[in-house]
Amino acid sequence: MTKSVHTQLYIDGKWQDSLSGEEFAIYNPARPNELVGYAANADSRDVDLACDAASAAFSEWSELSYQKRADYLTKVADYLVEDAQELENRINLFTREHGKILREASIEMNRFGDRFFLCANYAQKLAEEENLAGPPFDTILTHQARGPAALVVPWNWPISILGAKLPQALIAGNTVVIKPSQNSCLATSLTIGRLAEVLPKGVVNLLTGSASRIGDQLLVHKKIKQINFTGSVPVGRHVMRQAAENLVPATLELGGNDAGLILQDANLDGAAIQRIYLASFMSTGQICMALKRIYVHRSRYDELVAGLCKIADKQVIGDGLLPETTMGPINNHNQYKTVMKMIDDAKAAGADVRELGQVPDQELYEKGFFQKPTIVLNPDIELSIVKEEQFGPAVPIVPFDTEEEAIALANNSEFGLCSSVWTEDRERALNIARKIEAGYTYLNGHGPLAQDARAPFGGFKSSGIGRNLGFDGIRAFQETHAISAPQGWLF
Repeated sequence: MTKSVHTQLYIDGKWQDSLSGEEFAIYNPARPNELVGYAANADSRDVDLACDAASAAFSEWSELSYQKRADYLTKVADYLVEDAQELENRINLFTREHGKILREASIEMNRFGDRFFLCANYAQKLAEEENLAGPPFDTILTHQARGPAALVVPWNWPISILGAKLPQALIAGNTVVIKPSQNSCLATSLTIGRLAEVLPKGVVNLLTGSASRIGDQLLVHKKIKQINFTGSVPVGRHVMRQAAENLVPATLELGGNDAGLILQDANLDGAAIQRIYLASFMSTGQICMALKRIYVHRSRYDELVAGLCKIADKQVIGDGLLPETTMGPINNHNQYKTVMKMIDDAKAAGADVRELGQVPDQELYEKGFFQKPTIVLNPDIELSIVKEEQFGPAVPIVPFDTEEEAIALANNSEFGLCSSVWTEDRERALNIARKIEAGYTYLNGHGPLAQDARAPFGGFKSSGIGRNLGFDGIRAFQETHAISAPQGWLF
């Protein structure tokens, strides 16, 4: 039997137990009775230590030049993959505690450092100031780091999402306190601890534990000067209320219910159908930017359904560590129940629900949090499978007749994170994209495999406030500072 893992808190440059000495257990969602390990369960005293450490380190870190901070980020990126065995151990642990297939866990871990390289490349641009010569005054526009930032990371893609916050905060000059989700935080903790070894002590600090126990203490701590949160809409609203306590700016990347519009002239060859399938079902559908509502022109409906069902039925559902597995379990029981209720409600309403894929180990399937890739055909658009974010392996397909109808269907949502338009007509694609209420629109692609990390990422409406990634994602961690003098005095 694989030995269970114990992870500690990382505060002020060292690993340490929580002051209470308490831990919480994490189990394998593919085998819910299999203990993967224990993580330190922090309390308010540990929050104080982490915030104090970040605050103490801030002055020296923020006074470094952008280039020196960029040099640190480059060292981090190299160090994360330097020890091949250590990296492989983290990848395997990630799969066991999270449930995602080994290949996806490997991609997420191996590409984490790319975000550090990307941010390091912005050093020169970040250092540039804007000079406004008079009249009426000479003014310099510059930017300053805000101070210690609280980075709150969800369970679904914790490493990738951390990569949309952490290197940006660091290159901007901030120190951080990171709070990952209780679900699947072991490999994330080890990854954070490893990268922190390359940085001055106190620059990166890690807290693990229950959100109900330490979440609010972190968000309202007097030494926290910015909050960056990724998670659900209800929790996002709570975070925003807590941020108001100290008038701290908050970036919120919340839920999505991404619509994809597949037009009459869309290319639906094998490669395109595969991209549409992965956009919906990669990582068992547990991706904020996944394709969660498919609207297809009625003339292409049967073709799309047949193509997607064919691919879905070839998938092998099981333990993500097994090489033949192409879809792992849902990460946790609460999310499993949410997804299953949506599917059951669609069945009860008379929708054509197709549960596809191959299950080589039926006993494992029945014990774990598994669900086959599920396609719901032409459901009532008022059903939860259409109106709400599934965050699991289920997607509705709805036909439309006109372009105007398709746009209206896409915008008929409280969410506005991402969207996609599938067509061979460039001008038509751009015209429709500009009418969709979403923070990011993909053309002939969707989701992580179509994402440009140089572009800012965030949502409209209930999908959030502010942006991560890109140059804008770095500036989000800074305040603008204007310096003025009489005309002719500065320039």
